[in-house]
Parts: sequence; structure tokens; C-alpha cells
Amino acid sequence: MEHKKVYTAIGLMSGTSLDGIDAAMIRTDGQGYVEYVGSVCIPYDKELREKLRSCLGAKDDPDGRIGRIEIEMTRAHAAAVDWLLAKTGVHPQDVDVIGFHGQTLYHDPDNGFTWQIGRGSMLAQLTGIDVVNDMRSADVKAGGQGAPLLPLYHEARAGTLDRPVAILNIGGVSNVTYLGPDGAVIAFDTGPGNALLDDWVRRHLGRPYDENGMLARQGKAHQEIIEKYLAQPYFTAQPPKSLDRDQWDKTLYHHLSAADGAATLASFTVQSIAKALDHLPETPQTWYVTGGGRHNPVLMEGLEKALGVPVKSVDELGWSGDSIEAEGFAYLAVRSVLKLPLTLPTTTGVGQPTTGGVYYTAKPSF
Repeated sequence: MEHKKVYTAIGLMSGTSLDGIDAAMIRTDGQGYVEYVGSVCIPYDKELREKLRSCLGAKDDPDGRIGRIEIEMTRAHAAAVDWLLAKTGVHPQDVDVIGFHGQTLYHDPDNGFTWQIGRGSMLAQLTGIDVVNDMRSADVKAGGQGAPLLPLYHEARAGTLDRPVAILNIGGVSNVTYLGPDGAVIAFDTGPGNALLDDWVRRHLGRPYDENGMLARQGKAHQEIIEKYLAQPYFTAQPPKSLDRDQWDKTLYHHLSAADGAATLASFTVQSIAKALDHLPETPQTWYVTGGGRHNPVLMEGLEKALGVPVKSVDELGWSGDSIEAEGFAYLAVRSVLKLPLTLPTTTGVGQPTTGGVYYTAKPSF
């Protein structure tokens, strides 16, 4: 039997919630074997977070301001790699590759455009480790949605779980990976995740998120507002499909009290996830939740009620729920090196299984 090479890989992820950098290390053959090594989460300092927030929605950089912020952000990612290496006790020369997601500023695949900032060549030089970044562009160029990118990692991790099963990521945007008993892998963005709720709580309480769902629990959800959102064509469109974090008309709820706004947005997230059932071949037996949203009991309780089956944190599987996305980009970087597909027709709508990523070597060029 042929033994596949096992790579040591680091993944770096900074989501649209802008809370910080998740860095994770795994060992993997880029296929069915995955071993978790360790992870860290390094919060952005306030100044860099606000600079990045000011770039969201940008489509170009006429005055070079975003380029300067990109350099600062790349340095922060290099520091996160240093923290992770220190925590795991692994030397840089023993790491094969870094998967560097970067920061998404604007995602509009229907018009063939997606933009993640982050300088792969600079990160390779700062860390001394080869880097793969820009993992969405090849899929978008080939007609795919460029998102979600993690279904193949979810499949690798799901191993012997009873199927059909759903892996639900509640980040800034929510997305689901459906794994069927016949080997089917179907994925799409379901709707909002934490981004709208986080922005609301920041505006009203000056806090980064609704801790333990305390604000939402005090309010009343305005169903008439949620119905307006759910009537949008996105929810009846067939997957694969993907969203930008800021795709929603925020004027619909800006008049609500702080608590009612939080309750309405939390309920919108739950109900939009439940609508995903319309697009799945079978009802999943269990939903396993990853991402920051799994820490919000209002969302978790609401989902169990709306979906009618067990809804559990992926931590119950022994996974590290806060680092799954970062691990996924480590896994995809190895697949990119091996020229294996990162995306499938059933996960992004691309015409055929498609690899991607841009490779930067850490070796000096002289």
C-alpha cells in the first residue's frame, strides 16, 4: 500500500467579524488523514481592526491606503504564526506550508469579483515558510461562487459520522456543508451569521458581540421584518450560492430598541438557516455547529427548535470549534500544493472540480 506524505501545515483565518486572527496547525496528507496539532486566536488591536473595518466593501485602492493596511495586516498574521509556533514547540523549518486566507473586503462572484487582502510573498519572507494564498479567485474565474471553501475539510474531518449530517459554520455569514450517505457533498451560504448582530451590539452597547445572547433574550423578534428578508430571492435560489456579509438592507430594523433589534437579528439567522432544509436532499440527522455562533445559546436553542433534530457544538466531536476554519485553510493549502481540487460543482457551482491558490516560496531569490 502506498503511503502518502503527511504535511505539517498552518492555516490563518480572519473572518468578516474582524475579531482577530485564528491560526491553527494540522498534519495531513491533503485527503482523509487529519491530525490537529494546536491553535491560537490573536485578537486584532483596536486600531488595526478599525482600519480593516474601514476597508470593507472596497473594490479598488486608488490612493494606496488599503495597500498600507494590507502590509500591517500581513505583519499581524506573521506574529500569529510566531505565537502558534511558540505554543506548539514546532520549528519553522518543520512546517511545509501556510494557508493564508487573508481578509475579505468584497465578494461579488456573480460579477466575477472577489477580493481578499494579504501579501503571500511578504508572509513567506517574514515567517521563512512557503505560503499559499488567494484560494477563491481560481474558482470565481471558472464561474464558481468562490465560497464556501471548507466543505472538503468538513468531509475529511467527518470520517465515520452517521449520515446525512450537516456541519454548520456560523461566522460573519452562515454556511452549511451537507454530507449525504451516498457520498454527496453539498454546500452553500444560508444567510447571515453573527455579522449583523455583532454590528448591532457594537453600535448599541459598545461590545464586540452579544455575550450568551443576553441582549437578544431580553427583546422581542419582529417577525414582519424577518419575513421581508426571507422573501428575498436569495432564499429560494438553488445552491450553490454565496453571500457578502453586508448584503442586507439595515434600514429595516434601525428603528428598533437595542434588545428587539438583537432578538430580530438572532431570529433572522436561525430562520434563514432553517430555510436551508428546502435545498437538501434529505433532512440531516444531526447538525454540528462550528464558528463563533455556537457560543450563543439563543442561536443554538432557536436552531434546535427550528430544525427539529439535535443541534450540537462540534466540540462534542473532539474538534476545536474555534479553529476549524483556520485548520481548513491549512488543509486546502496542502491540497493546492498537490494540485487537488479545493472546490466542487456541488459546493461552489464551478463547472468541474477546481484547484486554486497562489504559491509563494520562502527561499531567497538570489
